[in-house]
Amino acid sequence: MENKIKYLLTGRYALFTDPVTKIGGEKSTYHLPTYQALKGITESIYWKPTFIWVIDRVRIMHKIQTESKNVKPLQMDGQYGTNRHDLSIYTYLRDVMYQVEAHFEWNMQRDDLASDRNEDKHYQIAHRMLEKGGRRDIFLGSRECQGYVEPCRFGDGEGYYDDEKELSYGLVFHSFEYPSESGIEKLFARFWQVKFVNGIIEFPRPKTVP
Repeated sequence: MENKIKYLLTGRYALFTDPVTKIGGEKSTYHLPTYQALKGITESIYWKPTFIWVIDRVRIMHKIQTESKNVKPLQMDGQYGTNRHDLSIYTYLRDVMYQVEAHFEWNMQRDDLASDRNEDKHYQIAHRMLEKGGRRDIFLGSRECQGYVEPCRFGDGEGYYDDEKELSYGLVFHSFEYPSESGIEKLFARFWQVKFVNGIIEFPRPKTVP
């Protein structure tokens, strides 16, 4: 049984935060979804500690558009822990649509769950959860950006960037390496030189990213 899922991901807004913009408190989104964000969305559809989701590729369906909004994030102020609202400007992606393809692999750090490594069972559950819109709420990079998922055939329909031979975006955050998956008691952050061809990003496997 093929252990893949393919789904359409949509939302009015998305915020795949560029880490550089977090320091000043005024967040700005990457133009493209990160591997880690798509992995988190896929885990919201269905996840068990028995396996790890691996994102294979994503297709950008709509034109990349951004919109800035005034927001009032809650801040802790002073030694007494009083709350206050700051005024910040967040830059979001607007009207997003993606086709995502992902598969799961066994988490070999969880020998205690070896008896649960039933590929067909998890495949069937994952597809049932996808048809229902996910087991948990879907967020596009940030909690205020509600997303929606449904099954699709990867490559169907017309995408805005289908005729763009290649677009490069330089160095971009890829994903985190968590101890629960690597077996190493350290948290690693991965970055890579992202590009998409004909509107499709082919993600490198996490183990191959520096």
